[in-house]
Amino acid sequence: MPGPAPDQRMRPEGRRNTQGIRIDPEAEATHEPRMAVLSALVKHEPGVLSEVSSLFSRRQFNIESLTVGPTQDGDTARMTIVIEEPEPGVQQAKKQLRKLIPVIDVEELESAAMRRELALIKVAGDRPGDVQAVAEMYGGDAVDASKDAVTVEITGSKQKIDAAIEAFEQFDVLEIVRTGAAALERSSKTMDSTTMESDN
Repeated sequence: MPGPAPDQRMRPEGRRNTQGIRIDPEAEATHEPRMAVLSALVKHEPGVLSEVSSLFSRRQFNIESLTVGPTQDGDTARMTIVIEEPEPGVQQAKKQLRKLIPVIDVEELESAAMRRELALIKVAGDRPGDVQAVAEMYGGDAVDASKDAVTVEITGSKQKIDAAIEAFEQFDVLEIVRTGAAALERSSKTMDSTTMESDN
């Protein structure tokens, strides 16, 4: 059957591996990690946190922080999970979370979502007046004081907490505890506990 000469045939663009198979440039591309905030509505029952954390451990997702607490509905809890992964990993995290039986719904929050965390910062107590002054600069307050230590509570964005901790370093920081982010969308949109009930 007649056809074009070998030098006239169309050749697909792109590189080939040692077996002569063409390499898909999109599949070969590397993706930079990005920070993503996942909000998961889960059944409020024993073992849910363990199940979610085990999933992330098995899949080797890089968890920046994970917080969990009850919602206005006593049967559900809200998890806020901050992960740092390349784009395929973020999508996989959402997909794998949705497969868990206790998980009702999962959403990735927009960058404009409200994100807050709490930090308790314990510093040396030889300058309590100065410690209180710095705490007030960041909207915080001293919640415990003794002759040798002062503990300050700060609430706000990650950037605010980071800046406050840096400011308190002048007082000899003894201990720091941070809760990790809790987050909600700014609009009136809410996560519906019946959204994925039929899938569970």
